[in-house]
Amino acid sequence: MAQALGIDIGGTGIKSAVVDVTTGQLVTSRQRVLTPRPSTPDAVGEVVAKAVAELDWTGPVGATYPGVIQHGVARSAANVDGAWIGTDVDACFTAAAPGADGVYVLNDADAAGIAEVRFGAAKNVAGVVILLTFGTGIGSALLMDGRLVPNTELGHLELDGHDAEKRAAASVRDEHNMSYKDWAKRVERYMQYVERLFTPDLFVVGGGVSKDADKWVPRLDLKTPVKAAELLNDAGIVGAAIAASERRGE
Repeated sequence: MAQALGIDIGGTGIKSAVVDVTTGQLVTSRQRVLTPRPSTPDAVGEVVAKAVAELDWTGPVGATYPGVIQHGVARSAANVDGAWIGTDVDACFTAAAPGADGVYVLNDADAAGIAEVRFGAAKNVAGVVILLTFGTGIGSALLMDGRLVPNTELGHLELDGHDAEKRAAASVRDEHNMSYKDWAKRVERYMQYVERLFTPDLFVVGGGVSKDADKWVPRLDLKTPVKAAELLNDAGIVGAAIAASERRGE
């Protein structure tokens, strides 16, 4: 059984579990701790180290990050502490958890996209798949025939003179106490724009609001089929574990 530890780093919580990367199943219970404040690389590295130590884990570790990761280095920090920018996160986390067989970091939406293509809503879908996660911001993953094009950051497209995620993220719905009907109009306009740019074969929508997909996805008037993400809160963990396992095997 091929396994890796997946750690999903979010703005409010950090979730982790060991994953069977051949099936996508968690083989340990999912653990969750609050994201430290301030959420600097060193502070989060301590959480990663604790997760590794508590499981006595010696294999590969994959971790997500809510921003651009280029060759292990954080290049953006839209919704996290600015101290991340320029940090070699791979090196930081690997040094924090020397007992593990390396820590490999990737964008959180990219990890979810990998998981959904391998085991979820986009399994066996040919062509262009775009996963969009609606949460504090809007994350995105672009996949072509199951292969990831990393760091697309489509939530930062300009739409009507605004950063798109400032108009259509789930946090905007919460902040303004919007109905799903009204919020879906904003999501539709945003997704129509993405559709015109990329002509995808499938949209997969994730984030916390995906559990209520029946309340807003049917309202979207798009040419492209839309499916709700299937792995829900496990997607980041599973995708990070897969990425770490495959990078370790290169």
